Amino acid sequence: MKNKNFIHLLKPAFTMLELIMVIVILGILSSLAIPRMDRDYKQEASDSMLSHIRYTQHLALTDNKHKFDKAKWQQRFWRIVFSTCTGDNRYFMIGADDDMESSNNAFFDRNESAIDPSTSKPFFWTSGQACPNGGDGSTSEEVFISKKYGIKTILAQGGCAGTSATTMGHIGFDNFGRPHYGFGLSTQPNYNSFITQPCSFTFTLSDDETFTITIEPETGYAQIVGQDDS
Repeated sequence: MKNKNFIHLLKPAFTMLELIMVIVILGILSSLAIPRMDRDYKQEASDSMLSHIRYTQHLALTDNKHKFDKAKWQQRFWRIVFSTCTGDNRYFMIGADDDMESSNNAFFDRNESAIDPSTSKPFFWTSGQACPNGGDGSTSEEVFISKKYGIKTILAQGGCAGTSATTMGHIGFDNFGRPHYGFGLSTQPNYNSFITQPCSFTFTLSDDETFTITIEPETGYAQIVGQDDS
């Protein structure tokens, strides 16, 4: 009886060999994870830009801006705009020109901008804010892509080529998700802004690394060039 009670008092535990094996496995996993801790700015930037372009298209699909009783309603398309601010810094904005007072660069007012779902702040910048320093805190820091990712140039080509070195291009979407360019001065619903060739934005980082995002005509499908799974 005494031996039996003694056996019941014994509790299961790790052996020294098992503890050593756990330590070895943890060491291997740590060695694999450490290289991934270095930021891959190029991948982060390309994923972010692709996400914002797709978000713009999503807004167009879910928030119909068509007003067929207004001659200039095409100016209301949801769009993403790339441009420069103080110190030659690059930024973007997402919004829709609801009051149809846009100019050819497709800009819009602060109250017409889209809201960053992660911060509830607008995807917007105006000359009254400090662009190089990331704004005044009232807008989404995502828009200041020179500060965030080191993007120094943006080249718009194809269906969304910029009209000047400062505007650097934009792309908008209608309620079917189809891409449009140059709709800022539309005075009648003739769909002349509908792009017929692929649009591409090429971003250059401070280390001269580049990545390109293309948007297909008709479908508006966007992807990172060279990353078929993007």
